[in-house]
This record gives sequence, structure tokens and C-alpha cells, in this order.
Amino acid sequence: MEAYAAALLYAIPAFSILVILEALYIRFFKKLELNHMDMISSLSSGITNVIKDSFGILIIILSYPFLVSKIAVTNLDNLSFGLTFFIAFITYDFAGYCNHRLNHKVNIFWNRHVIHHSSEEFNLPCALRQSVSVFIGFFAIFLIPAAILGVPHEIIVVLAPIHLFMQFWYHTVHIPKLGFLEYILVTPSQHRVHHAINPEYIDKNLSAIFCIWDRIFGTFQEELDEVPCVFGVLKPAETWNPLLINFQHSWRIIKDACRTKDWVAKFTIWFQPTGWRPADVAEKYPVDIINDVYNFKKYDLKPKPLLIVWSYFQLSINGFLLLFLFYNISEIAANKNLMFLYGFILVAGIYGYTTIMDEKPYGLWIEIMRSGLAIACIWKTTDWFGLNSYLESGYLLVGLYYIITIAGVFYFTQIEFKKNKMKSKAKNPTLAGSEILESS
Repeated sequence: MEAYAAALLYAIPAFSILVILEALYIRFFKKLELNHMDMISSLSSGITNVIKDSFGILIIILSYPFLVSKIAVTNLDNLSFGLTFFIAFITYDFAGYCNHRLNHKVNIFWNRHVIHHSSEEFNLPCALRQSVSVFIGFFAIFLIPAAILGVPHEIIVVLAPIHLFMQFWYHTVHIPKLGFLEYILVTPSQHRVHHAINPEYIDKNLSAIFCIWDRIFGTFQEELDEVPCVFGVLKPAETWNPLLINFQHSWRIIKDACRTKDWVAKFTIWFQPTGWRPADVAEKYPVDIINDVYNFKKYDLKPKPLLIVWSYFQLSINGFLLLFLFYNISEIAANKNLMFLYGFILVAGIYGYTTIMDEKPYGLWIEIMRSGLAIACIWKTTDWFGLNSYLESGYLLVGLYYIITIAGVFYFTQIEFKKNKMKSKAKNPTLAGSEILESS
């Protein structure tokens, strides 16, 4: 875990710098407006993902070391490290293609991946929308070719984060087609197709690094000039809260399984093609799906500048708290209870401030709960998980942040949001009338 934390201490600042550079390019060179809330939601999703991965909340049903010990038929010890790593990379990339295709094709597995496609923008922050809903690990099954070849598990451990980080750069609309590289590597053009919801593009370009797998297995689609990519998912998330997005699809499946009167469907719905619903439920409980990808309204609550600034403030502080967790991981992880407490406070914070981004009043109680818990920890220990060792009385700054959070959220929920609601009613009297009818 400490090695993973050390890698993230470098990766997170590097990704952050690239995100900022892209944002500056969009704003000042392209003269386009940034979707700030979408960007904050994406970056917040990245935080939740690395927290979850740091805790290792995963049940491994088949481990790669066990697999390679049982089925290896060759030994790569006599090969050079470079050649061994190359073989490992090819087999790992093929495993990534297989796993990715499964996520797109099977109903319950789509829940593991929908967060990554949920953004209606396509930019570098979108790459950080990674799942926290993966609780059962079976990726080793797709590594059977690597195991047969005898690729050492130590190389797979090193390769996994490298392979993931290499997929960051191509999440952008600002890099055109790259000539002959389009026949070798996954490029921004190819991955734009993958994230698009146009009928021509759905479930195409599933490769991670080498596009050869898509070309071999018939899932390749070139980006067409006459078909501009439209991004998102066909059942829009309509929230900035990454934790809600992570479980929206599985919640729909659970409700359908409970509602249907077809007992076979109750058990098979999980493994049907993605989006499949029992006929009786689909008829009685229709779900809105985008039919015209060129004419649908993106999720946008038209946030006031102050709320945007507040959201960036919350993202930044929680990002610094995450970096401190990784910087001081050896001390914090020594006590599992402290480790889980720290992670819970961070995740609750992300849930809280993204709920405020959605302008939901109940975000006040979430923020009071997590801020109160954090302040109680500070009060009891007069420290913040060892911060005082690096910054004298650092706990006071953290405590001040949580006090500001409570005050700020109280302002938004009790003043700003209510004011906005009154203005909306004044502009739309029929809305106010419908609310009176619903309450009567």
C-alpha cells in the first residue's frame, strides 16, 4: 500500500497540472466556457476512487500469483527484463480489452464502468472518473495468457498502475487524428468515439493502449467527420455526486428485479445485455433514454459564481487532505481504525459538497455530520492524524476549514438556494401552482 501511495504522491500533482493546462487552453486559446461543475465532479470521482483502492476493499476470487503458479508452461527468467516487460504489457493490454468489453456488454458489470462515461464533456478530468463500485476482483481470469507464459506477478504489480496512467492523455477533444499512429495506438480520436453516444459509435473502440484488439475482434470504429461525437450516457446521471453515479445503474436493476413478476427475469436480469429490462417492468415503469443525441439538454443548474468558487475550494482542501493521507500513510495506516476514519471523513466530504453542487438542501446535514466528526477528532487529539509533526498547530487550520464549511453550507442551503427557488417561482407561476396542488 505504501508503494501505491508513493506513486500517487507524484501522479496526482502531475495529473492536476495537466488538467489546469488543458483548462487554460480551453478558456484562453479556444475562448470556450468551462463546465466547472462537471470538472469538479470528475476530479472528486478520482479522489473517491483512490481512497477506495487505498483501503483494498476488494474480494479477490482468483489471484494472479495463484494462477501463474498452477498453469505456467514456460519460464521467462532467462529473457531480458525489457522483453519480459514487453510480453507482460501485451498480455495485460489484451486482458484490459476483455475486461472492458465485459463491462460494456453485461448489465451488472456496466455498473462498474458507467461512472467513467457519465460526463457529458470529454476532457482530461473525465479520465479520472473511476469506479468505487468494484468489490469483487476477477481480473486475473483475463490474465490467463500471461500466466501460461509465466509472466512473474511482480511485473504485473508494477505494470498495472503504469498501464492505467497511460490511458490519461487521450481523454481530450483538442488533439486531432495522429496519422499512422491511428493503426497502432489508442488515440484521442479513437477514444472520443468510445465515449460517444451516437448510434454509430456505441460500444466501439474498447482497447486501452493498442488498438489492434478492436481491429481483430470487430469493435473498431473510426471517428467520422460527418458524425460529431456527443458524450455522456443514454440514461443521463443528472447529478454531480460521483458516489450516486457509481450506484445508479445497479439501483435500477435492483428495482426492476423486485418489481417484475417474471421469476426467471428476477435472477437473469443481472447478466442480460446492458440496459435489458423485463417487459412488464419496462412497460409499467419507463425510464427516460436519450433518443436524439443532437437535441438533448445537458445537466446544468446554472450555478452562481460563488457556488463554483466554493466547490473548487472544497475540492482543493479535500485534495490536500488526500495527499497528506498518502504522505503520512505509514503512521496513519498503522492503526486501521484511524485509517478508515480518515477515509470516511474524506468520502463523506465529497458526498457532502457535491450534494451542495446539486443544490440539494439535505447537503447541510451531511456537511454538519462530517465536519462535526472531524472537529471531534481534533478536539480529542489536538492533532490531525499526525499533521502537527510537519506543521506546528496544523490541526487549527484543519479545524478552521471545517468551521468555515459548516458556515458556508448553512449560507447556501438556508439563504442562497431558498432565494433561487423564490426567483424561479416568480418567473414560473405554474411551477408554484403545481407545488401547491401536490401538497394539497
